[in-house]
Amino acid sequence: MNASNDNEIATCIRKAIDKYLHDLDGEKPCHIYEMVLHSVEKPLIEAVIQHTNGNQTQAATLLGINRNTLRNKMKQYDIK
Repeated sequence: MNASNDNEIATCIRKAIDKYLHDLDGEKPCHIYEMVLHSVEKPLIEAVIQHTNGNQTQAATLLGINRNTLRNKMKQYDIK
């Protein structure tokens, strides 16, 4: 993907990853994919749950996942 075509979220993630890799200062990075997914997924779910006033069915629909998956993710990230 061309950086000029990124949306605001993609641009923020790209900058954060670039900074992370730069700050490693020669250390070998490890499990970046998992780290990024966990860093993005929790605040995404929290924001959508807040937007839907706690309605898990609506939140799951907005996220494009089923309600059971949402509940499992909420449990995984300790989201009330």
